[in-house]
Amino acid sequence: QLQVVESGGGLVEAGGSLSLSCGTSASASGFPLNAYTIGWFRQAPGKEREGVASISTDEDKTNYAASVKGRFTITRDRARNTVHLQMDNLKPEDTGVYYCAVKSGPTEYLIPSCYNTWGQGTQFTVAS
Repeated sequence: QLQVVESGGGLVEAGGSLSLSCGTSASASGFPLNAYTIGWFRQAPGKEREGVASISTDEDKTNYAASVKGRFTITRDRARNTVHLQMDNLKPEDTGVYYCAVKSGPTEYLIPSCYNTWGQGTQFTVAS
């Protein structure tokens, strides 16, 4: 069974940068994330989960939430079967638990219900 694992959370100051990674668990290490659309979502305390960025199987087309466009970059590392989320110029409102999720098909929607496999999430905090 596919399990995805996020890594890279922590504490960073406002204006700083951080990179998150999404990969498969050891038991699913051969699962080809490259064949799936991958999304990053976040959830702040007391708020609903929201889409942040996604990368499609269709020529790696990307989609970003308006709040992060120009600051976040999602990429695939095909050799390592991972997806990265580079986050620059971080703001306190970026704080939250970040989740990696997997969906079939090429559409790069940022709608949580479209994704059927989720990681446990990784927390990071942007200090003002």
